Amino acid sequence: MISGVNNTSAALNQSAKSSGTDAQSMQDQFLTLLVAQLQNQDPTNPMDNAQMTSQMAQISTVSGIEKLNDTVQSVTSQFASMQMLQGATMIGHTVLSEGNALNLTDKGQGSAAFDLEGSAANVTVTITTAGGQLVDTMELGSAAAGRNYFTWDGSNYNGDTSNLRFKVSASNGDAAVKATTLSPNAVVATSIANGSLMLELANGQSINYNSVKAVF
Repeated sequence: MISGVNNTSAALNQSAKSSGTDAQSMQDQFLTLLVAQLQNQDPTNPMDNAQMTSQMAQISTVSGIEKLNDTVQSVTSQFASMQMLQGATMIGHTVLSEGNALNLTDKGQGSAAFDLEGSAANVTVTITTAGGQLVDTMELGSAAAGRNYFTWDGSNYNGDTSNLRFKVSASNGDAAVKATTLSPNAVVATSIANGSLMLELANGQSINYNSVKAVF
C-alpha cells in the first residue's frame, strides 16, 4: 500500500534531482504515482481534497519554473543578439573611458578629458612618458565641475609619442578637487564576454560597454 502524501512528494523530489528530467516526464511520473496511491489508499482514511491540491500544486510549480526558465533563456538570447547589433554600430567611433593615455594625431595634437567632482580654481595637466619622465605641464586655470576637455600641442616633442600619459591636479584654495582622467580611443571590434558587450580599442585595450563615458 502507498502510505500517503509523503511517498508521492519524496518520489517527486527525487525525480527533480535526476539529471535530464524535465517537467513533462515529472508530470507523467506524478500521475502514475497519484493513480497508484488512489487505488491503494486505505478506505478508512482516504486522501482528502487538501492533500490532492497540495500534490497538484507541486507539479504545477515545477512545470511553471521550467516554462519560466525557457522564457528567460529566450530573452537572454535575444538580448545578446541586440548587444551584438549595438556593438557593430560602435566600430569606427571614438569612445571616452577612464584612463590616462594621451594619443597624438598625425599633426601632433593630443586631446583628452577629465571629470571634476567640484569646481576648481586651479587645474594643472601634467604630460609624462610611460616611465614617468616629465614632458610638459599645462596650466588650465579654473574649471567647472563635471566634464572638461583639453588639447595638448605636441608637434614640437621629439620623443616617443606612442606611450604618453597625463594626470590632472585640481584645487580650490587649499582643498584638492578629485579629478578622474578620461582617455579617447577608437573602437576597432566588439565581442560578448560573460553576457556583456566588450569593446576592443585601437590601443589594444578591451573595455566593458558600460564603462563608456561618451561616444563621438
